[in-house]
Amino acid sequence: MNPERSGRLRLRLLAGALVASLPLIATGLTPAHAATGQITGYGGKCVDVAAASSANGTQVQLYTCNGTNAQSWTTGTDGTIRALGKCLDVNAASTANGTKVQIYDCNGSAAQSWTASSDGTLRALGKCLDATGPSSADGTPLQIWDCSASANQRWTLPGGTTPPPPAGKMPGAPYLYMGWGSPPSATSVMSATGVRSFTMAFILSGGGCVPRWDGSRPLTGGTDAQTISAIKGAGGSVQVSFGGWSGNKLGPNCSTPAAFAGAVQEVINAVGPAVVDFDIENTDEFSNYTVQDRILNGLKIVKQNNPNVKIAVTFGTGINGPDSHGIRLINQSRALNVPIDNYTIMPFNFGGSNIYQNTVSASEGLKNALKSAWGWSDAQAYARMGISGMNGLSDQRETTTTAAWTQIRDWAKARGLTRFAFWSVNRDRPCSGGLTETCSGVPQSNWDFTRITAGF
Repeated sequence: MNPERSGRLRLRLLAGALVASLPLIATGLTPAHAATGQITGYGGKCVDVAAASSANGTQVQLYTCNGTNAQSWTTGTDGTIRALGKCLDVNAASTANGTKVQIYDCNGSAAQSWTASSDGTLRALGKCLDATGPSSADGTPLQIWDCSASANQRWTLPGGTTPPPPAGKMPGAPYLYMGWGSPPSATSVMSATGVRSFTMAFILSGGGCVPRWDGSRPLTGGTDAQTISAIKGAGGSVQVSFGGWSGNKLGPNCSTPAAFAGAVQEVINAVGPAVVDFDIENTDEFSNYTVQDRILNGLKIVKQNNPNVKIAVTFGTGINGPDSHGIRLINQSRALNVPIDNYTIMPFNFGGSNIYQNTVSASEGLKNALKSAWGWSDAQAYARMGISGMNGLSDQRETTTTAAWTQIRDWAKARGLTRFAFWSVNRDRPCSGGLTETCSGVPQSNWDFTRITAGF
């Protein structure tokens, strides 16, 4: 057992965005403006006018995002996309694969009429905007090509857009940690409770920007990989959690968003998770805004390259909702247009006596923060929310009984929340010894909290 991981049990251990459609019939040369900002694409790079030249015929390319006017695009209600006073244009209105995309005087032609589709593609003349290669290197020219919705053809348009609705609720997935706490057989727990998904914890740095289970165990061939294989073999799925309260994490160790995304990709390739969860905590990630931004920009790349893998972020909360660091994370995810599928809070360690009421209060605070940042309705905000609790006794001796956890689950289901978890299956056993890594400290039978979670 790692003692640093046992106290506070998690020590709160646990603790792109696309436009659905734009009206794109060219109706004139002075359109109403829908939104202005960056267009991001393959590798998290920005659509850029080469050398910031406004000359007709200037190549449009991918380039590291830098906030210059050469990367400031205005989407118009007439279907135009404009920068530097010119329009995004298909050279000579040709529909041939490989035709150059450039800027040109706005003229209302079909070569300047773009449709943003729900699959993330940007279309003109029946073809898709495409990063050649595919490559995300600075200076990669953009072209049109037959549409495939591949990663190099998916684009995130400027503000005024919101991510697409979540594609259904994630199954209840309690955390399972193979590093200590007498980890049970996952398939035995599945058989006993009906649970079909687990959140596997934690991916940390194995030195630099190298992902490892708990910072030391290999991604493949070890106990974690064997457990995941058994879960999948029994018809289940896994979420993979990165970070947590303690340990050497990837966020501070990966020097760029692309490097962070590359480390996450190694895990996705090795594990094949349905969800990747980023447990952003403590002073090294949560309150370090340079690292926060690195992670958020990295998640844009992860989603771009893995559109079918859901992204969750998990963070602590106060009784009335996220603290200043959590609000900043939410607002910055909106500012950067990060396609996060679920914002999960950890509503415990309040020092309060009514964990159900405190959880509801914290969740309503999260809802209001999401509504404020994204402009969502109550229902849209709930559909992007999750709860990750702590079964039994918390580090501050709050008590979550099986009855309270059932109450919390039913509240979450009634409001359409889409993620539900707790720390941890290892602790989902009865004991009289209080807070430990192998039991909950409250009256229960084996796996009661997991059984309740399976009903989510």
